[in-house]
Amino acid sequence: MSLEKLKRPVVFFDLETTGLSVELDRIIEIALLKIFPDEKTVRLTQRFDPGIKIPVESVEIHGIRNSDLIGQPHFYDKAGELFELFADCDLGGYAIRRMDIPMLAKEFDRAGYHFTIEGRRIVDPGNIFRQKEKRDLSAAYRFYCQKELVGAHSAQADIEATYEVFLAQLKHYEDLPKNMEGLHKFCYSPDPGQVDPEGRFIWRDAQAFFNFGKHRYKSLAEVIRKDTDYLDWIINKGGFSAEVVEICQQAKRGILPKKSAKDEKL
Repeated sequence: MSLEKLKRPVVFFDLETTGLSVELDRIIEIALLKIFPDEKTVRLTQRFDPGIKIPVESVEIHGIRNSDLIGQPHFYDKAGELFELFADCDLGGYAIRRMDIPMLAKEFDRAGYHFTIEGRRIVDPGNIFRQKEKRDLSAAYRFYCQKELVGAHSAQADIEATYEVFLAQLKHYEDLPKNMEGLHKFCYSPDPGQVDPEGRFIWRDAQAFFNFGKHRYKSLAEVIRKDTDYLDWIINKGGFSAEVVEICQQAKRGILPKKSAKDEKL
């Protein structure tokens, strides 16, 4: 079954950026596919000079370096052309509401264009995938144990099925750790972009940056120079994790977090 005839164009698009912060980061590449009601298509891929250094963590993900962008236009140089391409169009893309749409809107705003999703319909194949291919316990039991879960959502049936799935996973994936310590690390390994498990601090060019509060997007090194009282507030306030408090205490002693060799490869 194919898509019904479109009433207006739809633009599927994807972005590569210097990072995940809408305020701090910039678009370095956009690729789009515009489909018209008459089935005509327009494709465009354009790179941009972001005007800021691309952090090493982002280079590891998309492989685009500042040297690859020499001579490319800035986003504002192409903003008018892009704005026209998106005008009066619906939108499509994989998980685009989480970052791509806000990032695009922010870049347009910096260039003096008001981009809004008001009145636009959005299709997200990622959401379709999550809704149609369930990843609940019943689906896991069917996949790993080749059985239907009878009595789902009763505590006894659920816990028996959970343990049976776990045993099947140990058998199915030979590289899984076979001890509790190793399994714990596998299940709860921190996000490589985060300094602490909560993500209060994030890595940017191998430096710890604040990801919350009034110093969000500033480096810990800068804040320790200019506002040690803020670190005292974190240490004494309560409500922050032991890891966050320890980072602040160490910073006050002149010891800043360092990425491990393992982290730097991610």
